[in-house]
Amino acid sequence: MIDSDSWLILDELASYLKLGRTKLYRMAQSGPIPACKVSAQWRFSRADIDVWMQEQRVNISSPENQAAEQ
Repeated sequence: MIDSDSWLILDELASYLKLGRTKLYRMAQSGPIPACKVSAQWRFSRADIDVWMQEQRVNISSPENQAAEQ
């Protein structure tokens, strides 16, 4: 059985990430954010979004980021 809280619709994801619906819709269409399209609506796995968010983190103290700032 699938937990209904494990999948988010666009409005729920916008609230969860504190991002605009339009921005998230475009991200879902172009691919940078993990999403599934069911009929005409986008669905987002909360677990996949959490992993994706962790992957987006920038390590400010990494040598690559320090070099990019100079």
